[in-house]
Order: sequence, then structure tokens, then C-alpha cells
Amino acid sequence: MLHLLLHIIVPGLVAWLFFRKDWVKVSLIMVATYLVDLDHLLATPMYDPDRCGIGFHPLHSYWAIGVYFLMLFYKPMRIVALGLLIHMALDYIDCF
Repeated sequence: MLHLLLHIIVPGLVAWLFFRKDWVKVSLIMVATYLVDLDHLLATPMYDPDRCGIGFHPLHSYWAIGVYFLMLFYKPMRIVALGLLIHMALDYIDCF
């Protein structure tokens, strides 16, 4: 449950700290990157509490994370990229 809350709290906090003027809009965009978890629908079983999603699900692969990092340098995609990277970092915590 804490993991799911962090996917809302952390993007909101980052948006408030660094994008104060448009923090609500920015936080909603970053929270929307939670849709990246649709790739869990391809897994069998869909949810496994003992599985590390990083490197397992297609949109959580190291290649995808590299693309998300490169997206930081394309200004129109910067907020989406930041949201995706925050999402991957939070998911990576579950691997320990």
C-alpha cells in the first residue's frame, strides 16, 4: 500500500518543489505515467509480490529506462520522462 501511495506522493512533491508555478498540472502528468504499468498485463501471473519488475516487464526494461533518460533532453517530453524515471526508481525499491 505504501508503494502505491509513493507513486502519488513523490511526483507531487517533486512537482511542488521544482515546478511550483504549475505544480498541479505537472504532478498530474507525472502521476499519469503510472500507465506504464499496463505492461504488467503481459506477465503471468500479472502480480507477483516477490518479482522485481525492473528488467522483467517490457516498459520496465533497462532499454526502456535508457529511453526515458534520453527523453529528459527533449524539452516537450521532460516532465513525462521525469515521471517515468521516478516511477522506475520507486519500482526499483521493491527489488530489495
